[in-house]
Amino acid sequence: MDLMTRDAVDELLQTYSETGGINYLDAAATLPSRLAIEAACADLMSLMFPGFRSEALVSSEDLAKTTRTRIRNLQARLKNEFCRSLGKIPPDETTEKRADEILRCFTAELPRVRKMLWKDIDAAYEGDPAAQSYEEIILAYPALEAIAIQRMAHELYLKQLPLIPRIMTEWAHSRTGIDIHPGAKIGSHFFIDHGTGVVIGETCEIGSRVKLYHGVTLGARSFQKDEHGKIKKGGKRHPKVEDDVTIYPNSTVLGGKTVIGARSTIGGNVFLVQSVPPDSLVYYEEKQLRIVPKKPRRTTEQRDGFTG
Repeated sequence: MDLMTRDAVDELLQTYSETGGINYLDAAATLPSRLAIEAACADLMSLMFPGFRSEALVSSEDLAKTTRTRIRNLQARLKNEFCRSLGKIPPDETTEKRADEILRCFTAELPRVRKMLWKDIDAAYEGDPAAQSYEEIILAYPALEAIAIQRMAHELYLKQLPLIPRIMTEWAHSRTGIDIHPGAKIGSHFFIDHGTGVVIGETCEIGSRVKLYHGVTLGARSFQKDEHGKIKKGGKRHPKVEDDVTIYPNSTVLGGKTVIGARSTIGGNVFLVQSVPPDSLVYYEEKQLRIVPKKPRRTTEQRDGFTG
């Protein structure tokens, strides 16, 4: 190893001691495996929609046995990661008990989540004239994957499990372009059309039968700071969107006190930092669109001076 390389290694090691950011694999407290959580997300999607994830198809007679096997394998995969997330590998008695409790509660919620997802599929089918079948939505609509993972991650978020819910939603984010924080509260029949660029913050509350288009942001308006100038964590920072609201592409709604009233429609490219009453239509009144005939193009002969 040459001198320049040795110096670079020494400086790199110094940053480790100064700033941290190391996951010691042989230490008592380690971080959950991102790869394991991502694999678990794929397994969860297979549980929600058997046969749609390129896994081996099963007959109806074998479905019960296959599902039980999938649940057991998923629990075995997740328990170790839950213990890592809770800070103990190998786990002590308290950590293992807590991991088992979260895992049991999470598994018990999966049937309810699947029923909720079927309502989301209903919303997609009824809300998109291009949707030809439920199968198309399950196979091809990125919003369904993002919503499904967020709904499952939300259950773990409610149990105050560190790290893993965010890893789950970031897996979906990287695949779909839709960024939904696991803390967001989302009602039934939720549909995101197209979806790319949608951002939904942690403390956002979304009612039932809400439809968003691509590029919509439901974000924070500002961040409170403490006496040292550091951002305060927690608090209601993101808007509330009531039932039956539609928000069109590239609109931004900000602020923890901002409420979009029920049955309102927010037009495209709107920037909102204030509440909107129920049954409102919000849009920018711009100059009237003009459509006029184009000037006839000159032919090559005319440009060259030949008129025939």
